[in-house]
Amino acid sequence: MRRRIEYVALLIGILAYSLDISGVFAEGKLETTKAKIGYIALMDSAPLVIAAEKGFFKKYGMNDVEVVKQASWGTTRDNLELGSENGGIDGAHILTPMPYALTLGINTKGNKPVPMYILARLNLNNQGISAAMKYKDIGLSIDSSPLKAIALRAKTDGKPLTVAMTFPTGTHNYWLRYWLAAGGIDPDLDVTTIVVPPPQMVANMKVETMDAFCVGEPWNQQLLNQKIGYTALMTQEIWKDHPEKSFSMRKDWVDKNPNSAKAILKAIMEAQMWAEKNENVKEMAKILSQKNWINVPESDILPRLKGEFIYGDGRDMSNKIPKMKYWSSNAGFPYKSHDKWFLAETRRWGFLPNGVDYDKVVNQVNRADIWKECALAIGQKKAIPKSDSRGIETFFDGVKFDPNDPEGYLSKLTIKNIDGKKTSHGKK
Repeated sequence: MRRRIEYVALLIGILAYSLDISGVFAEGKLETTKAKIGYIALMDSAPLVIAAEKGFFKKYGMNDVEVVKQASWGTTRDNLELGSENGGIDGAHILTPMPYALTLGINTKGNKPVPMYILARLNLNNQGISAAMKYKDIGLSIDSSPLKAIALRAKTDGKPLTVAMTFPTGTHNYWLRYWLAAGGIDPDLDVTTIVVPPPQMVANMKVETMDAFCVGEPWNQQLLNQKIGYTALMTQEIWKDHPEKSFSMRKDWVDKNPNSAKAILKAIMEAQMWAEKNENVKEMAKILSQKNWINVPESDILPRLKGEFIYGDGRDMSNKIPKMKYWSSNAGFPYKSHDKWFLAETRRWGFLPNGVDYDKVVNQVNRADIWKECALAIGQKKAIPKSDSRGIETFFDGVKFDPNDPEGYLSKLTIKNIDGKKTSHGKK
């Protein structure tokens, strides 16, 4: 009897080895152990960095995952268009609207669609809008209106204020535009908007090429530490616990390598849980600060990772606003309702043409179903929300977004540029 048990155990061992299913026995054979994933030097790339540093990719059999720094979001887009087979990347830490822009062929080479999947959200909150020191005493905050008279005067003088964001169809552009418009400043007409990669924001502010910018951390904190500018607001003041970055992969790669894609996703989900724990914050700041990752002093990362928000103009918002979340509050789940808001804002500012079916596009790109499957596989059934929608969202100015009526949301906004019809300050 004992020999029979040993023989059966030996057969199982041989079978497992021959199928190469280490770490994914229940999921089936990995189609590949290789993947190239891009990231930008931002704190919300932490789930990818930690998955690499802490061995979570290898835990699920993905022994040859490369996490590769990208110079800008434009570079990320270009490399996703190429795919790793052509010298690019297979997936990325990405601005949530970008997979939709790629899928729809917006701002791609020749406007050619590059179908993408969103597999997870990477974080909530923690982007900032910073201003130059010369505006420190005007009372700039979640209320942008103190800047309005200055902006209009500068425009009249032929030297409009310059505000920077990181990518046209990106979250930072949309936070910046929402904030300006809520204060009566038209981001298309009243200021000049430019694109600057996140790691170059502080250097550009230092040489006075801009008046304000919107970017993720650690760059707002670095600006403060170098006494070049101050924080006007954090984006979680605009929308509490707002979605931010996503993890996205090329559709063709996921369809060709479904088990490998799930293995990558499970590794990232475990990394998000690790990153969420308070006891890991200091170690994570040390890891992220390293030259091969974000390459900044730990002092640029740790404060806002811990939830300390000293703005540099006398305000201390620590414990008054939520901090970056990687896993709690369903931070990792890709709510489809949130993607609809990003699509609505893409349409608000003239990037998305009329006739796009919100539900159809979101269901094509957002693979919440894969996320749920992976959550079950790693024992996180409790992390799966009851619905793919978080419901009606309310912004700081009282505007509500109903995911069942995106066009109704747009109709309530007074500053917008839809289908070539510019509306500014309520006038067409």
